[in-house]
Amino acid sequence: MQESIAFQYNKKLNDLSTKVLGKNYIYFKEIDSTQKEIWRKIENKSIVNGTLIRAETQTAGVGTFGRKWYTSENNIAFSFYLKLNFDVEKLDGLTIKIAEIIAKIFKEKYAVKIDIKEPNDLYVRGKKLGGILTETKIKGNIAKYLVIGIGINNSQIIFNDELKEIATSLKKEYDFEINVEEFIVCFCNEFEKIIFERIEDIIE
Repeated sequence: MQESIAFQYNKKLNDLSTKVLGKNYIYFKEIDSTQKEIWRKIENKSIVNGTLIRAETQTAGVGTFGRKWYTSENNIAFSFYLKLNFDVEKLDGLTIKIAEIIAKIFKEKYAVKIDIKEPNDLYVRGKKLGGILTETKIKGNIAKYLVIGIGINNSQIIFNDELKEIATSLKKEYDFEINVEEFIVCFCNEFEKIIFERIEDIIE
């Protein structure tokens, strides 16, 4: 059963230099999960290649191994879809590469050092800042499409009892927040280059 979804907007990301990634940008003020919404659109055959869905708040965000990922207002939470048709081996190490892209952006643009805990966790000062969820649809040994979710604690100060000793945010550690859409644009521009290095083309 589909969870309640509210306040959907089709928006445009400025300064994108991508071919497909992020060109179809959907923003939700509140949603159960950006990752779940991507899969719903796949199931309903209502998704276009490169679709990126961002949420201001997630009520049932998804982490690795089905764990909950809590997202409060102005944190970074987005998922995207890429249609593919190539050998799944070309995806080897992709999650780590995504983490390296994020770490590079934070270092160069915000002077923040991010540590990567393999395979998919992002840490600052010994506490978890965010994570990456990579899911694929594979037929035989061919990857048909890729669904990736990224969550980063941007402005959250108060964490529940389960997380308060192990999680942190940019606001809590450095007393500043980043512009979420600015970060997403930087990520999309960098990530699509990496995909093109692995394959000859992205299906439009």
